[in-house]
Amino acid sequence: MEYIGYFASILIGVALGLIGGGGSILTVPVLVYLFAVEPVLATAYSLFIVGLTSAVGSVGYFKKGLVNIKTAIVFGIPSIIAVFTTRAYIVPAIPKEIISTGSFTLTKDLFLMLLFAVIMVIASYTMIKKDKKNTVDEAGEQKFNYPLILIEGSIVGIITGLVGAGGGFLIIPALVILSKLPMKEAVGTSLIIIAAKSLIGFFGEGGESIIDWQFLFTISAFAIIGIFIGTSLSKKIDGTKLKPAFGWFVLVMGIYIITKELFLK
Repeated sequence: MEYIGYFASILIGVALGLIGGGGSILTVPVLVYLFAVEPVLATAYSLFIVGLTSAVGSVGYFKKGLVNIKTAIVFGIPSIIAVFTTRAYIVPAIPKEIISTGSFTLTKDLFLMLLFAVIMVIASYTMIKKDKKNTVDEAGEQKFNYPLILIEGSIVGIITGLVGAGGGFLIIPALVILSKLPMKEAVGTSLIIIAAKSLIGFFGEGGESIIDWQFLFTISAFAIIGIFIGTSLSKKIDGTKLKPAFGWFVLVMGIYIITKELFLK
């Protein structure tokens, strides 16, 4: 299983580099089902892996001038505050057993996996649907809808903190629609936001578990290899055309997780 896990870790980076978002949503299932990492710790590991991989992937966009610093700050601040607060206070406060009725017990691990699966289903919809606004590369006059950006940034931060996904599938459309960024600049800016909030969220951990740094850096290295492959492929392949197919894969994975956690235990 470990070899399959290492290969899957490369695919996480490939997806991030190729389609700009959504790849990180595979990190937790890879850690839980292929490396047998328990769910709460997997969400923490995912933050580090996604954050480091996104940071490395953003370098190329920086060099091309495809990162909007002002937008990253405006969107990133509420998101960073939300993810740090979630990892430091909300996740540790969730009880080990949330609800128990009859033979069914909703544990903390089960709750996080089901929540993650629901997020995967929502993410799959945003990737499958055709959104003409997201494919436009012509920049309009940039203006910030501050209330909406504040709300969406906070929501993305909370989601990231709870399930360990970078939230690129939510950030990129928001940057295009709310901040009027062209698509390529939205992808580069999204990677910076994901890197900052994920890494800060990881270091905001409440200290529930011991971190296996060797394992963490190994998986991150494979994901970073993947993002270089994905970035290289993006020059030859239109990532937007692959996004719907990837979305269907994420949908199947989300349904599988729900089925496995509820009925195949």
